[in-house]
Amino acid sequence: MRRLKICLLMALLVSPLAQAELKFAIVAPQTGGAALMGIEMQQGISTYFAEVNAQGGVNGQSLTLVPFDDQYHPLMAAQHTREVAADASILASIGNVGTPTAAVTVPIHDDEQMLLFGAFTGAGLLRRSPPDRYVINYRASYAEETATMISGLLEAGIEPEEIAFFTQNDSFGDAGYNGAINALKAQGVTSAEHLAHGRFTRGTRNIHQGLAAILQAPVTPRAIIIVGTFGPAADFIREAREDLPDTLFLNVSFVGSQALLNELGDKAEGVIVTQVVPPLDSALPAVESYRAAFARHAGNAEPSFISLEGYLAAKLFVEGIKAAGTAPDRESIVDGLLSLEDIDIGLDAPLTLSADQHQASHSVWPTIIRSGRFEPVDWTALTP
Repeated sequence: MRRLKICLLMALLVSPLAQAELKFAIVAPQTGGAALMGIEMQQGISTYFAEVNAQGGVNGQSLTLVPFDDQYHPLMAAQHTREVAADASILASIGNVGTPTAAVTVPIHDDEQMLLFGAFTGAGLLRRSPPDRYVINYRASYAEETATMISGLLEAGIEPEEIAFFTQNDSFGDAGYNGAINALKAQGVTSAEHLAHGRFTRGTRNIHQGLAAILQAPVTPRAIIIVGTFGPAADFIREAREDLPDTLFLNVSFVGSQALLNELGDKAEGVIVTQVVPPLDSALPAVESYRAAFARHAGNAEPSFISLEGYLAAKLFVEGIKAAGTAPDRESIVDGLLSLEDIDIGLDAPLTLSADQHQASHSVWPTIIRSGRFEPVDWTALTP
């Protein structure tokens, strides 16, 4: 009888029902030039996890986020992802940052049958058709962001040949550029590939060769779409304005909005950034809960579009954990998320996930910097 009691006790200790915590990883830059994006994503996810834990967790199990610093370097991202996959106690990755890192880590997630959820990238390589089972996205794609830009610029009266591009010379830059080119083609533009296109190398701020390529274009650009991080983007805008004072500069969300504003200072006036989350002062319930939770759990950190994205992605992710049952594992969490169908997390429209739909949100909010604030864009008021 005594041996039976001991065996039952041991079974309870190793049973998933007795698990005290559910562990997840974020493989993202914590140091280096892109560190701010990784830190802010982690802040947003951790903030929502803290809210859930304060209410007793999920089925009595607390949520833990384990960070791995990849410095926005693909080889380090691959190494850490293999470490994560080898740790059976970690159930999924959430909020990983970057396209060049995703290019090497998505195949690892597929091979190891481990979920990558809510990555901070809009690249098409995470949005295949049919979708990869182990890649599920929260945010809108770069193609949707740049399509919004193209539509807005044409509405503003800018001709297609007056649009140019300045992009990071890798899969991230390619994703944004190709999305814009496809959007132009959809508008009937047949010579989109001949538009001025300058490039720069990831991890550097060597923007002058790319700027020169644009300045030598036969048509002076009235709008330049930038696909890069805040450092080189800020340097480019600062330098380009010396020769192109009346040109519009547009950035995809990955630029890091607040960091870009901080880098540019008063030269940020009129810079456009597309966002994949609502305005930070929105009255939507999910954004109001983010502001309150961030004030409680994020110390002295300032709210940002990136941490809001992390928070909203985590909010949706937890709904998937709940749907996975009382003893979630790697497979049941994927099944749980894909069973959600239409779900309202407090935004202006339900989010949708299913076996055929692995991107929950398709919304883009274009913003423009006015007097140090991000305001909605009125495209018709941008040009004379």
